Amino acid sequence: MNYPVWEVPLLGGGLVIALIAIPHVFVSHFAIGGGIFLAFSEWRGRRDNRPELIELARRNSLFFVLVTLVFGAVTGVGIWFSIGLVHPPATSALIRNFVFAWAIEWVFFLVEIAAALLYYYSWDRVDWKTHQIIGWAYGIAAWMSLFVINGILAFMLTPGAWIENGSFWSAFFNPTYFPSLFIRTCVCLALAGLYALFMASREAPGAVHDSLVQYASKWLIPAFIGLPIFGAWFAARLPPLARAIVQGGAPTVTMFAVMSVVISGMIFVFAYFIAYRNPQSVNPAVALIFLVLGLGVTGVTEWVREAVRKPYVIYDYMYSNAVRKSEVAQLRETGVLAVAKWATVREIAPGNRLEAGREVFTLQCAYCHTIDGYNGIRLFVRGWSERFIGNQIRHLDELKRFMPPFAGNVAEREALAAWLASLNPGVPTPADDRATVAEVAERDLVAVGQEVYDFECANCHTLDGENPLRPKVRGWSQSYIAEQITRLEHLKGDMPPFEGTDAERRALAAYLATLNADAQAAGGAQ
Repeated sequence: MNYPVWEVPLLGGGLVIALIAIPHVFVSHFAIGGGIFLAFSEWRGRRDNRPELIELARRNSLFFVLVTLVFGAVTGVGIWFSIGLVHPPATSALIRNFVFAWAIEWVFFLVEIAAALLYYYSWDRVDWKTHQIIGWAYGIAAWMSLFVINGILAFMLTPGAWIENGSFWSAFFNPTYFPSLFIRTCVCLALAGLYALFMASREAPGAVHDSLVQYASKWLIPAFIGLPIFGAWFAARLPPLARAIVQGGAPTVTMFAVMSVVISGMIFVFAYFIAYRNPQSVNPAVALIFLVLGLGVTGVTEWVREAVRKPYVIYDYMYSNAVRKSEVAQLRETGVLAVAKWATVREIAPGNRLEAGREVFTLQCAYCHTIDGYNGIRLFVRGWSERFIGNQIRHLDELKRFMPPFAGNVAEREALAAWLASLNPGVPTPADDRATVAEVAERDLVAVGQEVYDFECANCHTLDGENPLRPKVRGWSQSYIAEQITRLEHLKGDMPPFEGTDAERRALAAYLATLNADAQAAGGAQ
């Protein structure tokens, strides 16, 4: 709460980070795999007297200097700039914990840059043994950068014992550190192989073309042996909620996870059955398609890794809206406006309710949502009444497990609901959006119960489709249903309690009892 919130219209801060970070991920993995590829290819060419491998390394050394180092360095600075603006609390927490690790990584990166430049400019200027040493220094320094950065990235998903002991070593060598390191190493080698495959495919048809295509395809073997093993290891070390999200808790995340597996399998089929077994059939167009697929599956996998961390930015420590997990209970007492240093509204009064709601949105929601752009909130609440929105906010983390809990007091929650409702004018107001006790007594009980169902239940349940209610109440009498409604949170752990009036409970029970022809209304409503 000590930092201002940087709102980016239409794009949103999270998308700004992604637009910079995804190219950086591609380039950094290329740099690591490329450094190893160049050094190994030159060594293999000299050992086996294969001049085509030495020439392949020579031709591509400039590419790795210009693209992977220059572009990688620029996007790396861009990541620092964007995360510092979008999420300063999380950036501050990472710096405090990993400042010396980052300093060491910068040393390795400096060595990597210097070695890469020397490697390119010293071709035919130094003896081959010295040139080999420079090449291996480039490749090893690049991988050591990964060794350090991987600890910080893995920490954000699985901080492990650091939550209790605050130890740097517990944070760095966290539960997913080693599976993540091996996965990334496999990806680095595979991307280098796919790029080399594309470059090899540009050779004139003949023995050199076929030899280089086969050599490049072998660089994908470690990935397709290691990725299933290390991927299963990684999944086994995930926190339960993160594992549930990827296994179906969030359908979009599950779809992307499956997509990454399918595309990886397609690349393996291409690399072995086409590139290795029939190298003469590989042309630049085909190789380029699979290089793009390799980049695509890398981006998809990174997106899944980020998505399963929700609702946290640092798991079990800080939520995605910059509220620490330990602060939620206190903020529900004091309110967020009273303690946020940069808040423009401190107290909620009848005259500033909408203004206060907009401020609460900025503090609680704008880290992930825009109003009308990426992840736009206006579309999400279209057709929702103020009272319905308030109920959703109250149970936000229960209804959507990848959302953080609302950390504010009752007045702030109601102000936020009022402001969100104002985004789509014409929706019924709290006075007429739901039946009152008097209306229940005067109107048809079942009709009112259906209104209560629409308000209280329809956000999570359908009658006969996904998560259906009809089979759940089959054979239940109206009186039994009314009794169960009083204890929803005990029936199932992720169900919020029923917060309507007693009359609304009876009306809902009457409606649910009509869903099955064999439901008995005997005994009456309680």
